[in-house]
Amino acid sequence: QVQLVESGGGLVQAGGSLRLSCAASGRVSRSAMGWFRQGPGKEREFVAAISWSGGSTYYADSVKGRFTISRDNAKNTVYLQMNSLKPEDTAVYYCAARYSGTIVVPPITENYNYWGQGTQVTVSS
Repeated sequence: QVQLVESGGGLVQAGGSLRLSCAASGRVSRSAMGWFRQGPGKEREFVAAISWSGGSTYYADSVKGRFTISRDNAKNTVYLQMNSLKPEDTAVYYCAARYSGTIVVPPITENYNYWGQGTQVTVSS
């Protein structure tokens, strides 16, 4: 059984940065991992994904060039570095894991098997 715990959320001004972490219990070193987010009154949407080796990454157009996903398999942890934050990035951010080690496009929620509880990110203007 895999459990995912997100941390690192908070309140930041527009233009600022945050780094989210997702600590996994259970083996996820062979799992592709992803970050999703859900803003107020919106559906959950894909943000970024990374393959089991870290060799492949994929980003939503809305965050490309500003966010970076990475992983440390020795620590069973996945990160999301968020720079140049905008108010529209405000959301609850969720970490997710797949059984498979490869990224799937389109990166829909149904392709992910385990989910964390989420961490709130609020960007003020």
